[in-house]
Amino acid sequence: MYYLFIFEILFLTLSIIIPLLIAVAFFTLSERKLMASIQRRVGPNVVGIYGLLQPLADGLKLIIKETIVPSRAEKILFLAAPGYTFFLSLIP
Repeated sequence: MYYLFIFEILFLTLSIIIPLLIAVAFFTLSERKLMASIQRRVGPNVVGIYGLLQPLADGLKLIIKETIVPSRAEKILFLAAPGYTFFLSLIP
């Protein structure tokens, strides 16, 4: 019973967060296209038709990007801090 409750909460959380992240990615694309048109340039149009796959390419680049950890840093704390901050921002 308890596992079903956890699965339900996880599903509801992901069903809110994933569409929100996709929407933010496409709002960013529309902002970049608007700024490009104001500056009289083409803007992001290389990936896909009219640049519609640009948010996917940006996300893939972000995932593949190498993480640089300073040599004197506390490695576990350094790597866990962004996730911890994100978790704290979700608490109402």
